[in-house]
Amino acid sequence: MFHHLAPALETELCARLKILTKSPTPKARITGLINLGGGVAYRVMSPDLEACRDSLAEAFEAHLTPQDRAPWRPHITVQNKAKAEDAKKLLAHLSANFVERPLVISGLAVFRYLNGPWEAVGAWRFGQGHAMQPPTAFRC
Repeated sequence: MFHHLAPALETELCARLKILTKSPTPKARITGLINLGGGVAYRVMSPDLEACRDSLAEAFEAHLTPQDRAPWRPHITVQNKAKAEDAKKLLAHLSANFVERPLVISGLAVFRYLNGPWEAVGAWRFGQGHAMQPPTAFRC
């Protein structure tokens, strides 16, 4: 939802996510593909999830980076930092058989960037508002 929130906001962010995830699971759909130039992503449409993001953006407005103030384009990255030619090929391949479909968003998670790897901070399941096991740390 955000590219960068200051570490000092972590406690408040986690508290807000716990409250937001007491709501029912947001309805969402994968509606198309996005050309990222050096990659490809699936476009996600979800007014419910956008409302969650808007709530957080309003709460942290004074702390948002210019990138996080820009309009939000929810997506699932499939390929990133690839050669433009390779990205174009993948986009064509995925577009050939693309079918819009529902997407289940089970919860929200917070990760801390560690200059390469990412560290899981916490995760909360929708409809319950309580913690769930976050994915393990990963490297992007």
